Amino acid sequence: MGVKVSVIANVHNPGDTADACLRSALEQTMPTDDYEVIFVDDGSTDGIAERLDTIADVRTNVRTLHLPHTGSPMRGRNVGLAAAAGDYVYFLDQGDRLEKDALARMHDRAVETDADVLVGRLIRDDGPPTTAFGRSTARADILRDRLLTLLVPQQLYRRAFLEEHELGFAVPGGRLAEQAFVLRAYVRAKVVAVLAEHVCCHLGEPPPAQEEPRAMVKELHALLDDIDTYVGEGRQRDRMYAHWFRYAALRPLVTSKFGDSSVDRGLHFRVVQKLISERFPERLDRHLPVQLRAVAAYVRMGRLDQIVLMSNSSRRSGLRADLTEVRWDAHVLVLGLTVEVLAGDGKPDRYRTDGDRVHWIPPRSLDTKSLSDGVTDVTEAVERARVELYVRHTETGVVHFLPLTQHVERIQAGRRRVRVQIKGEVRLDVTTAAVGRPLKPGQWEVHVRMFGGANQARSRVGRPEGPLNCLGVLAQRPKARLVVPCWTDQGELGLAVEPRSFTESIALVSPGVVVKQLDGQLYVVLPVPYVPPSGGPPLELVLRSTGRRRREVSAPALAEAGVPGRIAGQLVAKLRVRRLMPGADHLSPGGWLASLRSAEEELGLRFALDVRRGKVQVRSAAAVDPERRSPLGRDTVFHRIGRRVPGARHMVRLARAGKLRYLRD
Repeated sequence: MGVKVSVIANVHNPGDTADACLRSALEQTMPTDDYEVIFVDDGSTDGIAERLDTIADVRTNVRTLHLPHTGSPMRGRNVGLAAAAGDYVYFLDQGDRLEKDALARMHDRAVETDADVLVGRLIRDDGPPTTAFGRSTARADILRDRLLTLLVPQQLYRRAFLEEHELGFAVPGGRLAEQAFVLRAYVRAKVVAVLAEHVCCHLGEPPPAQEEPRAMVKELHALLDDIDTYVGEGRQRDRMYAHWFRYAALRPLVTSKFGDSSVDRGLHFRVVQKLISERFPERLDRHLPVQLRAVAAYVRMGRLDQIVLMSNSSRRSGLRADLTEVRWDAHVLVLGLTVEVLAGDGKPDRYRTDGDRVHWIPPRSLDTKSLSDGVTDVTEAVERARVELYVRHTETGVVHFLPLTQHVERIQAGRRRVRVQIKGEVRLDVTTAAVGRPLKPGQWEVHVRMFGGANQARSRVGRPEGPLNCLGVLAQRPKARLVVPCWTDQGELGLAVEPRSFTESIALVSPGVVVKQLDGQLYVVLPVPYVPPSGGPPLELVLRSTGRRRREVSAPALAEAGVPGRIAGQLVAKLRVRRLMPGADHLSPGGWLASLRSAEEELGLRFALDVRRGKVQVRSAAAVDPERRSPLGRDTVFHRIGRRVPGARHMVRLARAGKLRYLRD
């Protein structure tokens, strides 16, 4: 039996950052006789070349190729491809990381579907997610399945297919050369398949790309010639042309880099102007967002001054997503949403009306008289405005999109001015949300992004006004699992699937605490997402002072059951507050951090009490103790590095498996 898959990995002076990539490629579940790893060293000088040679000496399925430094991975990929012996090849960058079963899963699906190109699910720690992995498909369409959002080389290619069509990477080439290679493979392939239900590769930070305008235009001409050859005239070709018109020709003109450069922007502008006149007719403008339609119009008019003004005045749009409803329908979480794009000044985006037509309002610094109404008309874009909602696992970065129903509303905002809102309802079924499978245990953030009118933006979903709905529900499939809606310290919605213990489930929702004072007594009432039939283990509320004199006050906490599926339970603890001469069991003036103690563990709660003049106020514990911040959304540099450390996530899983999970018995 021959080699099934060849992994081609480019390496250049990675330091210690390549460890995760190397191990992920070498420790696949596929038998070593079935795959090979070809490391292509691009003239490294940090000792990685000798290390790769050592690995190749002790592993029969590893080869190392050494090249003089080129500064681009393109030549290395071509050399690796020429040396590959596998039926399929997979390109890997030094910052990427394969899942252990990635090659086996992708190869099995590629053979099953007879695919020339197999796109395995990709995850990137930063940047927006893609909806192309909403479902698996055996025969994907470039436009319908949004493959133009997946123009990265980290895919599985049939080697004979690449050789038959003489597909390779342009040298030296930049980011456009990578995308051109992938698109050429898409349009030539008989079958492109998508594997969505399993994560295959975690993408690292892409290297900075330096695109020289004339080289970019040369590569783009060749790419468009290929599209002309393999795609007939019509809407599909126009939409593919519009993609490159948008991302390769126009978007670089409205970046701050272009606006700040006074040396070569004239050359860049002239090169793009000639390209547009030769390859991008005005009929393609209707496929562009309105700002880029204006850019295209100014380029055709030769108005470099207006392009510079646009690049300097472009401000990032924001998004406001308000929850109008949070309720459970059996084990399905139902969220009501009102979403609206915010302009650069933080106010709702507004549009000009002309009868039934809606028009974009350009920045005041522009020469708007030279823009026709056809350029600024966004009526159809407003009618097609939409919202996408997705959940993101805080540890792994895995994203799943959720189904929703929505409608667009125009709101009058003054004379001949309107705002655009989208109102929708999302149904989050934890038993099927992961591409037909249950969501994995852990913390999930809830994100929303909106495409509408003139702008698009993304944001977290904020908490509703009024009391928090902290009711947890048991999802019975495939087993009984507690699911709890919870909020970050900034009021952003998240979801906790299968908390580890009864104590942790209360700690997650502890920002919903309520305190009441009556006759010198302080009643601390905590929401309880779910009270088991046994009533839960005995608990104590522990308060520790934050002043110089460390004191501890504790009181038993009694759990009271709510109405299953309708009303959350509550945990009540009674303490005494004394302003003068407090005793050992009294709360004295100052700050107090709260914890919850059971026989097995003690967990910090996410609130603190501030006692002043006999009055008690609640505030966030994160302001006093940063370790008490929300477990949702902790995507720091250290978390991203930790996800790349070989074996780190496996060790965390083993540690968690050692504890009895709440409701597991």
